Amino acid sequence: MAAVLLLLAGLLAGGGMYYLQVHAYYDRLPAQASFALTPAGAVAPVQVPVSGFTGIDSDSSPIRYRACFTLEAPADGWAPYADPRPPVAPRWFSCFDAAAIGAALAQGGARAVLGQAEVRYGIDRVVAVFPDGTARAWNQINRCGAAVFAGDPPPPGCPPPPPRN
Repeated sequence: MAAVLLLLAGLLAGGGMYYLQVHAYYDRLPAQASFALTPAGAVAPVQVPVSGFTGIDSDSSPIRYRACFTLEAPADGWAPYADPRPPVAPRWFSCFDAAAIGAALAQGGARAVLGQAEVRYGIDRVVAVFPDGTARAWNQINRCGAAVFAGDPPPPGCPPPPPRN
């Protein structure tokens, strides 16, 4: 009897943790008519018209942002992003397939551009743009964030980190 209770408690705890990680902390974002992209050579992003926007985000982590949309403007002229690493999205957010995005980026079937640098300290918004104008976006830790989040001082050229609360 005790073994059955322990097994049942383990199953309930495991199911609860799965739900919390995959469903509970994500919020669906409202539709957007524009998206911020940074032109090549610029510092600040500009708003570009988009259609079919669908996105998710979470208050629990700055890197849980994912979005899918179609650019309604030319897909050229955006600042390239040097080291894109698309993160895995929950399976239920089916428009964002990190493995397919990563393969397309590696094989030249898509190119990574900077959506917005420092959406939050140490976090950049990266966009994979495909030849047909479809795009996938995510938040990624940049070199400044990687150093500071590891407890090191920011590398040269990085803004000072915000004060800790």
